[in-house]
Order: sequence, then structure tokens, then C-alpha cells
Amino acid sequence: MANSLTVLERQSPEKLRNDFRQDVLHGLSANPKRIPSRHFYDAVGSRIFQEIMDMPEYYLTDCEREILQKHSPEIVAAVDRPFRMIELGAGDGRKTRILLEELQKQGRDFEYTPLDISESAVAGLLEDVSADYPKIPMRGLVCEYNHGLEYLCHADRRNLVLFLGSSIGNFSLDEASAFFGRLRAMLNPGDLCLVGFDLVKDPAVLQRAYDDAAGITRRFNLNLLSRINNELGGHFDLDGFQHYASYDAGRSTMESYLLSRRRQSVRIEALGHDFDFGAWEAVHVEFSWKYSEGDIAMLAERNNFRLKRVYTDDRDYFAVSLFEAV
Repeated sequence: MANSLTVLERQSPEKLRNDFRQDVLHGLSANPKRIPSRHFYDAVGSRIFQEIMDMPEYYLTDCEREILQKHSPEIVAAVDRPFRMIELGAGDGRKTRILLEELQKQGRDFEYTPLDISESAVAGLLEDVSADYPKIPMRGLVCEYNHGLEYLCHADRRNLVLFLGSSIGNFSLDEASAFFGRLRAMLNPGDLCLVGFDLVKDPAVLQRAYDDAAGITRRFNLNLLSRINNELGGHFDLDGFQHYASYDAGRSTMESYLLSRRRQSVRIEALGHDFDFGAWEAVHVEFSWKYSEGDIAMLAERNNFRLKRVYTDDRDYFAVSLFEAV
């Protein structure tokens, strides 16, 4: 079956480079220093993250897969008429394939629409998935989430929006509530959302997942400095920094930092600036927020959703939650 790719927004390489430049300039000029986690994912960072997802300590991948494999028949049955399945973010398709397999098995009438700002990511996902499911109509969309949902969410058919993985973990509870509010404003009553949540748990489990013994997460975070060196003419000595992860139990978030192991000054040529680092000064690079089932219920209640079901794995480490717009 023919597939299509619609580009509503295209981010030029110049804009991406300028955004990176500005975020590094402002972040390293701030006190405390910070660099947004979205800049982890250059080609090298994306490959390392695939390694992270396959680590035994990184429970999120296996837990979510377990949930989808066990409950996909019930999830699919919740959509009782022709629908559009919209996936926010074009990943590697491993999780989505579980749902596609069940949908095809049940002979459902639906269209699969991955949505992402990266044209190459959407095109690559469509190519990979359509090769295995040639009879499923697929339509990729290249744009920001809000623009895409406004474009797609018409009343001609029901919508099932997927926001899987730990993507919601990039948001604090208040930020997640704002995201759900924007999402609800673009959906029709009866539309569904399937969202993955990493649940609060023993901090020791979290520590192992975000600071693995093999050092893969360390390589992932330090690659951010390599990216600055390669793209912005930075002079970071990677041996002068170390990865540090800690859990803030009061706020239910894992935080990742790069710590300067000594006093040093680092020049970044593209910025025309030297940045000073004190011994053991921290550069904040990531929040990963964890949620309770009460938090999940609150997100539904605040934003005109009905929480239809919370599916968890056998260890209660992860939840995949089904919401209905009311």
C-alpha cells in the first residue's frame, strides 16, 4: 500500500545549529550551568542511546514491552471504530510494532501516522515499518507536535495518540499537566491517548539505570561535550569531566550532571568565548521525572480526560496509561 510523507515544517541545518549555539552560550553563561537534554541526540548520541535501551539495568524498555505484549488486545479493543493512530516522536518502532501486529491480527480499519520534527527520522521509520506491514496505510508527518495534532485531529475518524517510552519524564508534574492541557485542546471527545510513565521506585534501581556499571550512560552524557567540540569548535577535554547521576526523592526526579574535575577554562570558537569551570562545578544536563499513580490520575482530572486504565508491569516499575478525552 502506498505511503505518504507530508512536511508541514522543515528545520534547516542552519536553524538547528543556531539553536544549539544559543543554548550552549546561554546555558554555560548561567549560574548554575546547564545544557538542555534535547541536544544529546546527534547521530552518535542516538546510537549510544540505543545501547542504553538494551542494558539490563535500564528496565524501562523491557517493562514497557512487557505491558504492551500482555495488554495490546485490550488496548486495541478500546478503539471501537475506524481510527487514526498518531505516534508523537519517531523512535525505532519496536514498541509500535507490538500494537501494529495486534491491529493487523484483529483486521482493524486504521491509519498509522508517526509525527516528528525530524524528516529523516519519520522517513526512516516509515520505510522500516512499512516493509513489515505493507498492507497498513501509513502517513508520516514532519512538524512540531502541536502543529501536527491541529492538522490531523478532525472528527472524520477517532484518534489514538501514542506518547510512549519515557518521553513524559522530560516534564515536571506541572509541565506534564500543561502538555496534557494542550493535547486535550486539540482532541475531540472520545479520542484516546496512550502514555508511558516511569513510576517512582527504589532509588537504588534508578541509580543503576542512570549510572550503569558498563559506563554507557557516561559515554552518552560526555558525548554532549564531544558534540560541542565537533560542531562549535569547543576545546573540552573529556577526561576533565565526569558523569554524575542523583535522585531527588523530594521532587521524584533523577538528575544528571557533568562535573568539572578541576579548575579549567574552555574556549568555544563558534561562540568566541572562554568559559570558566570551578573544581567539581556541575553542569546540569537532564531531568527524568518519575510519577505515582496518583499523579497520573491527577493529570486526567485536571485536563478533561477520563483515565480508562493504568497497565503496569509485574514489578510495578512502569505504567502505560489509557486516557479518553471527555
